[in-house]
Amino acid sequence: MEERLDLREKGGIHHGERQVSDTRLFMQLLAYGGGTDVRPLAEALQAAGLPSVLYADVNDPRGVGLLTWNTNPDFFATALREFLLRPPFAALTAKPEYTMFGRTYALGHEPNLEDWLVHRTPRVVTNPASPWGVWYPLRRLGAFSALPPSEQGPILSEHGKIGHQFGEAGYAQDVRLACFGIDKNDSDFVIGLIGGELFPLSACVQAMRKTRQTSQFIQAMGPFFIGRAAWQGPLQKG
Repeated sequence: MEERLDLREKGGIHHGERQVSDTRLFMQLLAYGGGTDVRPLAEALQAAGLPSVLYADVNDPRGVGLLTWNTNPDFFATALREFLLRPPFAALTAKPEYTMFGRTYALGHEPNLEDWLVHRTPRVVTNPASPWGVWYPLRRLGAFSALPPSEQGPILSEHGKIGHQFGEAGYAQDVRLACFGIDKNDSDFVIGLIGGELFPLSACVQAMRKTRQTSQFIQAMGPFFIGRAAWQGPLQKG
């Protein structure tokens, strides 16, 4: 008998048992031009009750970025789609080259799997003390996947250590989303660096450029969307 394929996320051991979950959070970043006033956009988001963050695009004085999330991917093709096709968002000009879409995932050691998959990321992006966001997709070279786990581990650890250092110092929190098969450019991951100031986020990217993973095993990164939150939706309980 063939073994049944198990697609559940696996976390750390809790009360003697491995945590598992089939719930993930899907997140999407959309970018627009042609917006001269963010207030009507923020008011529409608030009235609709959409979990979201509205960014003012640092590199485009008329640009905005809209970050939304939901555990059901149908949301992006139904309720969100209908909302965006109405004023005031319908009057904006879409920048599809900046579109990013991904899902939360587990590495197998998370002490609270449900919190990691569903609740932690919304807390990070809606924190009023952390309005800055640097978002970008990336794709690893296929050669990385061919490495044995014994070699992949130290490479990932070197990269992760920098992220932990910036996080523990209060400079940056990271959002990591997998986007295999759901990204138009065939990226592997979407990364968000969130913080109270922009410079530490830039410094974090700079520090990671020196790691073996980035210098030897990244095929493509970007385009980068850099924004400051003009509006952050209230964190929903649950």
